Amino acid sequence: MFKDLIEYIVKSLVDYPDQVVVQEVTGETVVIVELTVMEEDLGKIIGRYGRTLKAIRSVLYTAGLQANKKVILELIEHPRLEAQ
Repeated sequence: MFKDLIEYIVKSLVDYPDQVVVQEVTGETVVIVELTVMEEDLGKIIGRYGRTLKAIRSVLYTAGLQANKKVILELIEHPRLEAQ
């Protein structure tokens, strides 16, 4: 549920939507959503002064309230592929 929501939001913001990876770890009362994006897209996800990331977390928080779960979003940087 949360995975699909995050994928929809994030893929519309980034330059490399095919490189977006979302993993969801569900516990009894907590859901951890791990979001991995390309290094070049980190700024777009974080936004100016962190506003975009805060807005995404707010949407997740609200969705979590409806499901009686605490949702934690972790942002992970996908390493650049080195030219060989």
